[in-house]
This record gives sequence, structure tokens and C-alpha cells, in this order.
Amino acid sequence: MAGGAPVISIRFVVMMLGVAFTGFLVARASWITGPVREPLLLWTALILFLVVAWLCIFWGMTSGLRTRSQEITVARGSDRLPMWLCVAALLVSMVLPPLISAAIPPEGRTEQYATWYIGGLGALMTILVIRRRPWAAWSGTAVLAGWSMVLLGPIPALGLGLVGSVVWVTGAHFFTFALDRAARDTERLGELQRTASAVQAAQGSQQRERRIQVQRALAVAGPVLARTIATGGRLSEDERTDARIAEGRLRDELRGPRLLDADVREALDAARRRGAMVTMFDEGGLDGLAEEQLHVIRAELAQTLRSARSERLYIRTSPDERVAVTVVGRASSTLGLSDEDSVDLWREIEHPAG
Repeated sequence: MAGGAPVISIRFVVMMLGVAFTGFLVARASWITGPVREPLLLWTALILFLVVAWLCIFWGMTSGLRTRSQEITVARGSDRLPMWLCVAALLVSMVLPPLISAAIPPEGRTEQYATWYIGGLGALMTILVIRRRPWAAWSGTAVLAGWSMVLLGPIPALGLGLVGSVVWVTGAHFFTFALDRAARDTERLGELQRTASAVQAAQGSQQRERRIQVQRALAVAGPVLARTIATGGRLSEDERTDARIAEGRLRDELRGPRLLDADVREALDAARRRGAMVTMFDEGGLDGLAEEQLHVIRAELAQTLRSARSERLYIRTSPDERVAVTVVGRASSTLGLSDEDSVDLWREIEHPAG
């Protein structure tokens, strides 16, 4: 079946079964085969029962026709009947038995058209259970049991359908309890599956990031290591400089990968080639930034590094809401200056707007 084709939900099927069953009970009660003292009272009872029962079935229900692409769920909260409708159902369970008994003379009160209220009220209380009002349903069942035993006698009432009504309500109670528990277990399983998928995706992302870092490390340090091994550690001055720069690149890739692009890497290499010591730390604050915002920050960082003449450079990201990156430059410690006086560069790169 196509994804958008309409299907019949379980809720719709249950609704139609409830309508059909209550309609059948009223139709059977309408087949009068004995004396009736007050026909108007009898028909009033039938109509009252049917109206309240169908209100309990249809109240708050949406259409049963849904597309297969839509999620078909039974929302426990939306199934719960309003309290005024539960009170109406309880009132019906209180007035229906004496009303029917008043409409039919004593010799006809055990006939089928006179005892239908036992099955009818049992069906109504079953509907209340399914619509998430079990205590109202059991209260109505108790009222039904009391009235039927008073009007018919305990043994005749049990033989004329009271046992079946109690069984219906009990079965519906256990059914809805099991259904709710299954729904909770399904929801919990769905949450566990989503959590497992998120963890798996995060692990996959971390593995890809580690592979990228390893590849960059091999690209940076591979040639220097190969040359070091080939010469037995006897490197020229230029080769030693290249090794020192390669070491710095590796530290940059591990400590601050989100700050790096081609321009920043080039500026860092230039600073190290002129003899500066550069330390970079990513301590948070760049999470959630768009690539365009990171590009602006990197461009300003590269410009700052190109213009810097400090012999020691410290680059740190900041969790501050305003400042994204702080660049601190210090003069050589051999100049006899205090730590505060030796700071010859202080640059705060702010978060770009938007």
C-alpha cells in the first residue's frame, strides 16, 4: 500500500465495535414481547442510555482514518473522559434500573426486554474503563449490582447477565492496564534506542575526527621523522627548525583544531620560524558556532599573528559570552621585566554578530 493511503486505526475499530454492541443491546430491548405499563418511560430509558453511551464513545475522538505515514498511537491523556460525562454515566446507572422497573409490571421484569439494562450498563461501564475512568466504572458496576439484586433477587440477577457485566469490566480493566504498560515499555525502549543511536553517532564522529587528526599528524611529522631516522638524528639547523615547527603543528592540531585553517597555520609557522614560542589551547566557547562565524574568528586570529612580534604567544579560546579568543604576547624573560610588564600584546577576538 502506498505511504499516503488511508488505513483504519485500532481505535476506530474499537469505537465501531462499541457503537455496534450498544446499538444491538438497544435494538434487542426494543423487541417487546410482554406487558409494558409505561411505554414512554421504557423508550426514555433506551434513548438516555444510547445517548450517554455514544457520548462516552465519541467524546474527544479524532477521525479513525489515518495515513500510513502518520504515527498511530493511543494517547492515554486524550482518551480520558471529562468528569461531567463520568457523572452522567453514573447517574444513568442509578436511574436506569428503577426507571425500567417502573415501566414494566412485576410479571414481566425477568423478560429479555426488561433485563437488558444489566448488559447495557455493563457495556457502558466497560466503555468508561477503556476511556481511562476505571474507578467511575467500578462505582457504576457496584450500583448496577445493587439495583439488579434488589429488583430481581441475587440469584436471578446473576443468571440474567450480572456476572457477564462484571467479567466485561474486569477484562477491560486488565486489558487497559496491560496496554498502558506496553505503551510505557515501548516509549522507554524508544528512548533507549534514540540514546544508543546518539551515542553511536557521537562515537563514529569521534572516530572520524581521530582518523583525521592521525592523518594530519602523519602528514606533518612523517617527513621529519623519516629524515631523522635516515640521518640517525644528525640534522642540520634548518632540519631542526623544521622538526620544531612540525612539533608545534602537532600540538596545534591536538589542542585547538577548531581555530585552524590554512591562513592560521601559515601565520603560526611564520611566528615559529622567527623564533617565537606559540602555545594554543581550545578551552571551549566555540561550540555551536556556525562555520561562517569560525571563519571570521580565524581570519582575525591570522591577522593578529602576522602582526605580532612577541617571543612567546599564548592563544586560548574563552567561554566568555563576548570574547571568543584571547591572544597574549610576552617579551623575552631575559629582559628583566616583571610578568605584568613583559606583556606586549593583548588581543581579544570577540564573537562575530549573528
